[in-house]
Amino acid sequence: MNIESLLLHGGIDGDHRTGAVNVPIYQTSTYKQPEFGRHSGYEYSRTGNPTREALEKLIADIEGGTHGFAFASGLAAITAVLTLFKSGDKVLITNNLYGGTFRVIDKVFKNFGITYDIIDDFDKVSDNIDANTKAIFVESPTNPLLDVVDIKKASTEAKKHGLLTIVDNTFMTPYFQNPLTLGADIVVHSGTKYLGGHSDLVAGLVVVNNSELAERLHFIQNATGGILQPFDSFLLIRGIKTLAVRMDRHEENARYIASKLNSNPNISKVYYPGLESHLGHEIQKEQAKGFGGVIAFKLDSNIDYIKFINNLELVTFGESLGGVESLLCHPATMTHAALPAELRERIGITENLVRLSVGIENKDDILKDIEVAIDAARLVEVD
Repeated sequence: MNIESLLLHGGIDGDHRTGAVNVPIYQTSTYKQPEFGRHSGYEYSRTGNPTREALEKLIADIEGGTHGFAFASGLAAITAVLTLFKSGDKVLITNNLYGGTFRVIDKVFKNFGITYDIIDDFDKVSDNIDANTKAIFVESPTNPLLDVVDIKKASTEAKKHGLLTIVDNTFMTPYFQNPLTLGADIVVHSGTKYLGGHSDLVAGLVVVNNSELAERLHFIQNATGGILQPFDSFLLIRGIKTLAVRMDRHEENARYIASKLNSNPNISKVYYPGLESHLGHEIQKEQAKGFGGVIAFKLDSNIDYIKFINNLELVTFGESLGGVESLLCHPATMTHAALPAELRERIGITENLVRLSVGIENKDDILKDIEVAIDAARLVEVD
């Protein structure tokens, strides 16, 4: 099936026992075993639950993988993946990635002897590999500066050195990009974002196409227990059903807003892969079917960024992204506060940078709200 149909009918389609169109919410912790030494395929809901299993098979199908795993949050999913490594191992990471990912690597896993190097240019990934390097972890586009990594090129180089390639595909979703087909070994998602799509759940997903990796990840999932609950699994399946139509509107609106802001004299720079001037525009066209719904931009020095934020009305100021409503955040103090200040400054996560997750509202209403907030935040020149 094509992706638009697979989103609705992939994985476990409905309930074959009753004919229910939707997979039921199996709100149970345990299962009756008919006799000693025999069970129906389910023993305990940490190990396996039919509603969660339906979601896990669905995400595997739409990502082009063989095994999917659902976790209580995106960071729980990333934590499970990082648990594949042991003391002395090293992971290479992009220089601007979600602050929560950096925090768990820098503040948690480093305590267990798993280290990292921050890489500015993954086109030269081989220059940064040593005997301890076991994986590369990339976002493409990155959060929040929308840098584009050539996933096929990076994963090809990684394989030459026996490294795993882990790709956070949250921004693009399986609708626009499938990293496994580009050579990645592990794909992670914050299901909280576009896959759920309605800002009403927190979830994380992992997909692989290797049986050995799948076995190890299932062991970690069961042993550490950070699983997604049945009701949230149900909500996430429901959200995924409308992913195609939502992502089409998100991208349509984002391309419009980005082009308009790119010519606004009060904005010094716009980051969006859909702009031809964006450094990774051609790579994005090659490896993905779209440009996504997230943009970032820097307000000019004559605009007070705090007043700009406080004057937004339609656009919601808050954490997260990927909901149907437009969401704006301030990366330096919110999503990326965990990054060292000198790193933020060096790569461009400055005080006047904001990240906008463009919603599915009327695009002219979104633009007008931003423009009115800019006008209200203009600094008064003193003669």
